[in-house]
Amino acid sequence: MTTTAPAHEAAQRRDAPRAQEEPRLFVVFKVGGVSYALPADEVLQMESYSGATVVPGARDYVVGVIQLRGRVVPVIDLRKRFGLPPGELTLESRVVVAEKNGRCVALLADCAREVLRVAPSQHAPPPRLVGEAGFVRSVVQLEDRTILVLDLDAVIGDETQPSPRRREEAIDD
Repeated sequence: MTTTAPAHEAAQRRDAPRAQEEPRLFVVFKVGGVSYALPADEVLQMESYSGATVVPGARDYVVGVIQLRGRVVPVIDLRKRFGLPPGELTLESRVVVAEKNGRCVALLADCAREVLRVAPSQHAPPPRLVGEAGFVRSVVQLEDRTILVLDLDAVIGDETQPSPRRREEAIDD
């Protein structure tokens, strides 16, 4: 006896290639004059930034925590995370609050005001040397600029590893 897939399953298979070509929305922000992006489905909100509560023993790129809608969220200074010189906080400074795999963080950026629609064909893999650093998932080349799409998991880092300060403290004991 031959069984056939329900009509909706057949339609999903037929539409799958088309769905892969659908443009996706990305939230674009700047750090040190460079444009970065995250898929919009990973971004919860963008907020003005006026400071964070410092958490002793946190990694050096975690500037502290903020409260957003009843949640305590760690703030990652992207300038520190990317090895850039410190920047001055301005009225343009924003936190891009993102969540992936149940992990919520606020990424401190110099400015963030743009949402952009990008087709899959506009993405290119990062050059090998750049890709080895681990923060960049893909590169989008537009007529007027280049945007680096970040790998949020890589930017957040591995929470299971102790911070360098805690490792040093353990060695000194």
